[in-house]
Amino acid sequence: MSGQEEKEDRCAVRCIHRDQVARARSKALASSEYEKLAALFKAMGDGNRLRILWALGQEEMCVCDLAALLGSSESAVSHQLRLLRQLALVKNRREGQVLYYRLNDGHVHSLIQIGLEHLRE
Repeated sequence: MSGQEEKEDRCAVRCIHRDQVARARSKALASSEYEKLAALFKAMGDGNRLRILWALGQEEMCVCDLAALLGSSESAVSHQLRLLRQLALVKNRREGQVLYYRLNDGHVHSLIQIGLEHLRE
């Protein structure tokens, strides 16, 4: 970043608005919530994981189907699904020998939709 760009991102004078800082502090989240939220967005920040989430937002699918869709190995997709499951973004159900995955709830689809709406504005 050039010196000029850096100046454009700062106040021309240094001043602290104590009331605003106090209000922001009073509404701040617990550190653990920031960490969990960052982990959620980090997981959704990977293109392949987003492709998986998008597909599962349309219908449930097994690892084999997702691997075929992504042109990836079943092992790689399984690894991504494990992470998404640990973050409660997806859940699974077994039907005989097939393990089907789906989004954990409507919030996951909403997060993606809101992101798309923002991008398309």
